Amino acid sequence: MKKPEYVPPMNTQIQQNELRVTVATADGKDEPLGVMSKTEALAKAQELGGLDLILINANSDPPVCKIVDYSKYRYAQEKKRKEKAKNSKATEIKEVKMSYKIGGHDYDVRMKAASRFIKQGNRVKLTVQFKGREVQHDRLGVELMEKLAKDLEEICIMEGKPRREGRSLGAILSPKPEVVKAINVAKRLREREKKKAKAESLARRMAKIQAGEEVDDEEDEEDEDDDDIGGVLAGIDLDDEFDDDDDDMDASLDELLGSSKMTDDLFS
Repeated sequence: MKKPEYVPPMNTQIQQNELRVTVATADGKDEPLGVMSKTEALAKAQELGGLDLILINANSDPPVCKIVDYSKYRYAQEKKRKEKAKNSKATEIKEVKMSYKIGGHDYDVRMKAASRFIKQGNRVKLTVQFKGREVQHDRLGVELMEKLAKDLEEICIMEGKPRREGRSLGAILSPKPEVVKAINVAKRLREREKKKAKAESLARRMAKIQAGEEVDDEEDEEDEDDDDIGGVLAGIDLDDEFDDDDDDMDASLDELLGSSKMTDDLFS
C-alpha cells in the first residue's frame, strides 16, 4: 500500500500565533522577514501575490514558516528527495571474493571489478576465503588485500585493517573524495548536455512543423557519446552508473572466466 504524501500545515491550518517568517526569493534563497503574528504573516503572503504560508519547523522557538507557492515548494522537496535517493544508491557496498592462492589472471579480473565499482562511487568489500586448514595462512590473505589496495591507491583507500570473519578475511575499500567529486561533476555535465540536446532537437522539430515539412521521429535521435570519461573515471559510462543489474560487468566476467556456478559465486 502506497504511503500517503505528507502535506505540511499551511495558511489557516497553522496553530501557532507567533512565527518566524522567511520568503522564497527569485534565486531560490530564503529572505528573513522577522518575527510576526500569524495574522500578519498571512496578510504578507497575500500581499506578495497570493502565496502560501507553510510551517517548516514547528519545534523552533518561535516556529519557522515560509512564504512560497506550495506547488513550487512541493516540486523542490520532491527533487531533493530523488537526489538524496540517487546519492544513497551510489554508496552501496559491492563484494569481491578471492582465494589467498589466486593466480595472476584471476587477480587482474578481481582488481578490474573492484576498480569499476569504486569508480561508480560504491564501497567495495574485499573477502578472502579459506577452506579447512587454509585459515592458518591468514597472513597471506592480509598481504593480498594490502596489495590490491595499493594497486588501486589512486582511486580508493582501505578503511582500517583487514579483519577475521569466521573462515574469511574482510576489508572495505572506499572511493577517495576526488573520485566522488569527479563522479558528481561528470554527472551534472552529462545531464546538462542531455537537456541541451533535447532542446535543440525540439527546436529543429518545431522549425520543420512551422515550415510545413515532414518530421521524421528517427532523424532527431541523438547518438550516445561512447567516449570514456577521463581522469580517475577513465573507462566508466555514467549512463550505466546506477545499473542495478550490472549487466555489462556480468557479461565481461563471463567472457573472462566462463559462466559456471563456481564463477557466478565469486561476485555478489
